[in-house]
Amino acid sequence: MNYKNYPMVSRVVFGRGSFNQLNDILAPKRLNAKAPFIFLVDDVFKGNAWLTSRISLAYDDQLLFISADEEPTTSQVDELVEQIILNHTDRPSGIIGIGGGTLLDLSKAVAIMLTNEGESKDYQGWDLVKTPAIYHVGVPTISGTGAEVSRTTVLTGPEKKLGINSDYTPFDQVILDPELTKDVPKDQWFYTGMDCYIHCVESLKGTYLNAFSQSYGEKSLELCKEIFVDGDGSEEELQDKLMMASWHGGMSIAYSQVGVAHALSYGLGYLLGTKHGLGNCIVFDHLEEFYPEGVALFKRMKKIHGIILPQGLCSKLDEDEFNTMIDVALAMEPLWENAMGKNWKQTITREKLRALYEKM
Repeated sequence: MNYKNYPMVSRVVFGRGSFNQLNDILAPKRLNAKAPFIFLVDDVFKGNAWLTSRISLAYDDQLLFISADEEPTTSQVDELVEQIILNHTDRPSGIIGIGGGTLLDLSKAVAIMLTNEGESKDYQGWDLVKTPAIYHVGVPTISGTGAEVSRTTVLTGPEKKLGINSDYTPFDQVILDPELTKDVPKDQWFYTGMDCYIHCVESLKGTYLNAFSQSYGEKSLELCKEIFVDGDGSEEELQDKLMMASWHGGMSIAYSQVGVAHALSYGLGYLLGTKHGLGNCIVFDHLEEFYPEGVALFKRMKKIHGIILPQGLCSKLDEDEFNTMIDVALAMEPLWENAMGKNWKQTITREKLRALYEKM
């Protein structure tokens, strides 16, 4: 048996107000006066002095506001890398991503592509990265995606929607400050929280499950229930819990894998641009056959929080569009194997996926 030697985030700070320590954390990592820190920040914080005033820029440091309206693409990563290389004589001291899953994934990908040749689409897959990324830091401002802890960066490329899954992807440093999540809109909070919940269900019901994944997955699931079913605690306590649920949920899939909902959600995301958290919810709503208890509880949480999911996303699609989504979903082989076992191709047919997409 060959066990995976899995890389973890080597340093993490947790606590309300811990974002204030960002500058102290970065100072010893500066390579020289010409090697800047590049801050990639979700543009919802543009003009938000509460957050931006705490980022100290020195020398050639750069703060780039980036929209998270669209999920990250390989071409966006390549453009950012080119821009950084052209604007600075020295390679940056580090990339700091501040935002939700989109910004965190983008930051991880940029850090990798600053040291690896070619285009980011060449690295979509498993263990294709050969050179360590530059120093990169993640600061989540929304909880649930697990992007702050995972070894993948989900990118939509010209041919597929697939992450750069590698040992060099995880952040070197993460700052978990639950206070940064205080202004997340309710529906966004729910969809991203459900991304975390679905990570746990898929990990805990998967064939790849082991005691390592299980211990993290069970803790995360327990926290999700406290937050979304019981509403246990003050608003601040719930923010703290969801940040930890996200971390544990991300750790749970680190040593195992996600499953059916994520595979199908990638198809929706690739063809229709459906945001990842929302896409997972739309798909998961129809997966009773695979995750009966998980889906029943999901429907209950949806009801508790008055969430109404979009319907009929696939009602006007033609044959080619369905086939594109099915191709993207079927390409996620490790996810299907985790969900269904080694013989998954016997049950997961194109017709089966077509019928599932038609319900959405």
